[in-house]
Amino acid sequence: MNTPNKLTVARIVLTPVFLLIFTLPQIPYHYLIAMLVYMLASVTDYFDGKIARSRGIVTNFGKFTDPLADKMLTTAAFLGMMAMGYCNVWILFVILFREFGVSSIRLVASAQGVVIPANMWGKVKTSCMMVFTVLIMFLLSLQQDFGVLPASFPLAVLANVLFGITALLTLISGITYVMEGAKLIDFSQ
Repeated sequence: MNTPNKLTVARIVLTPVFLLIFTLPQIPYHYLIAMLVYMLASVTDYFDGKIARSRGIVTNFGKFTDPLADKMLTTAAFLGMMAMGYCNVWILFVILFREFGVSSIRLVASAQGVVIPANMWGKVKTSCMMVFTVLIMFLLSLQQDFGVLPASFPLAVLANVLFGITALLTLISGITYVMEGAKLIDFSQ
């Protein structure tokens, strides 16, 4: 297994570790630690692609597993945020609806020997998901772990606004992906 694929697998392994730490208030500074684990996992997304492209070692395993690892990590974050009251269920529904739809199109395309690459909107969506999630975890850490941010700060409102923006970007990227995929897939098969 090459280095980019190892980084992708590391992201998958770090995902349940992140969610466990995030949802266990018995762990001191759990929001801070969870944020650091999430950031480490997110950084692997940047490096696996960069290394694969620069060394010319892009593999089919990487093409399919990298976006899956992203979905696992971001879904875990949204589930944790929803469980703690910082993400509306409809935001998560829109995001998961898009992810399942795009994954279905990828499977159909793959069965026909077609690989539909990620588009710019998908990359913007994933970046915003990761950045907004880190920001909310940072604010949660300031508020809950360190008591620096007052309890009256409307963190749940801010989180839902940022995650709502993410849901909108998710819809745009999903629609774009479906339109691009429709040009490449033979739906009569």
